[in-house]
Amino acid sequence: MRPHASAHEKTSLQLRVRGLVYLPGDSAYDQEAAAFNLATRHTPDLVLAAADADDVAAAVHWAAERGMSISVQATGHGAANAITDGLLVSTRRLLDLDIDPEERTARVGAGIRWREVVAAAAPYGLMGLHGSATDVGVVGYTVGGGLPLLGRKYGFASDHVLAIEVVTPDGVQHRVDQHNNPRLFALLRGGKGNFGIVTAMEFRLFPAGELYAGGIFYPGERAREVLTAFREWAPALPTDASASLAFLRLPELEDIPELLRGRFVMHLRFAWQGTAAEGQRLLDPMRGVAPVLADLTGPLPFTQVDAVHLDPENPVPVREGGMLLNELDEALAEALLEVAGPDSNAPLLLAEVRLMGGALAAPAAPSSHDDHVAGRDAAWSFFAVGVMMPESADLVPAAIAAARRTLAPFGTGGTAVNMHGHVESAAEAAKAWPEGSRRRLSEAKAELDPQNLFRHGHAIVPAVPGPAPAF
Repeated sequence: MRPHASAHEKTSLQLRVRGLVYLPGDSAYDQEAAAFNLATRHTPDLVLAAADADDVAAAVHWAAERGMSISVQATGHGAANAITDGLLVSTRRLLDLDIDPEERTARVGAGIRWREVVAAAAPYGLMGLHGSATDVGVVGYTVGGGLPLLGRKYGFASDHVLAIEVVTPDGVQHRVDQHNNPRLFALLRGGKGNFGIVTAMEFRLFPAGELYAGGIFYPGERAREVLTAFREWAPALPTDASASLAFLRLPELEDIPELLRGRFVMHLRFAWQGTAAEGQRLLDPMRGVAPVLADLTGPLPFTQVDAVHLDPENPVPVREGGMLLNELDEALAEALLEVAGPDSNAPLLLAEVRLMGGALAAPAAPSSHDDHVAGRDAAWSFFAVGVMMPESADLVPAAIAAARRTLAPFGTGGTAVNMHGHVESAAEAAKAWPEGSRRRLSEAKAELDPQNLFRHGHAIVPAVPGPAPAF
């Protein structure tokens, strides 16, 4: 283990970059290193607030010269594991954003969030393939595959990336696409942060059209009826529609509607790109399956898509965990009720099953190199979240682990890297990729990052042994 960075090293790096470098104890260190997940506290040896891609390249080259591990963060939404050493490069100030309405494309810097793309594309009647929360950074979401709100219609966000600008572990800047270094282009689509730091990305946009979407809340004590109806209704939906169902145990907070505050409820989420009349017709079978506490569905502007899942807008301390599932049959439904139903007493804020399939099951666009996105073989995804408050911090990790054990017989054996959650071992991290993909990633890691500098977060173990991943 190398010693902590010194003031001399800070000065050495500062002389190579325009952005500011921070050591622990500096006034802005904690703010610059902070993650969205307040349960994850990063304590790297150094933090660079990169001003541009040249800063990123200089910093990576500097760290590589010293054999110092390197990590990256923009919005911090994906911070499942704490970074405890090395150089953390903050890309939140890389804020380029260009929309080409004629070509229907966008180019974004690594600091851009989806909400900014939504706002910039809306005047042209266009949309991007964001997920359930538009506060998330575009780049980190997409290099993990990116599960869009309308993924069943369009596929994974990474399927529609046109080009990636990246700094590789040798500190060199590249622009890669299907024709220029297609192998690295494929590795970056699903390989998360294992092969360098993405500084910008170009991707397709799509006609926004009409959206009928929102959520329906039911009393939690009617979970069995709602889940039974949902598992019969959702798989029959057309691929232009997406749906998920969440078991929610909502806290007593003022920003939660009084009707739902402090209650256990079932939350059906629905999105349909098409006419309101057809969307209503598709959703109607679920309206009568149990008493409705609140029906918040209807025509929805794309600028208000966060209203579908109602994910938290402010940082919170959480532990997360997910997995990919096969068909939602009666046995799996019973297992879900055991994990999160009204009699479970689980300390989980949320336990969600989300419908996969449709375009999410299609292979990546034909090329000489496949991408590395997991989940194409899954019928459903499962995701659990618990709040890490003092009274529950010891209970939540155990509850997520228990949920995974209970649901394991119904799983594909894999996870989605963006929704895997906290990683405790290399074997667990490896579940984010199918066996063949994992092997190719491991071989590429040994070749392209021989010092294993990028070993934080959801790390791939190189085929040739090097420094161990930092779990």
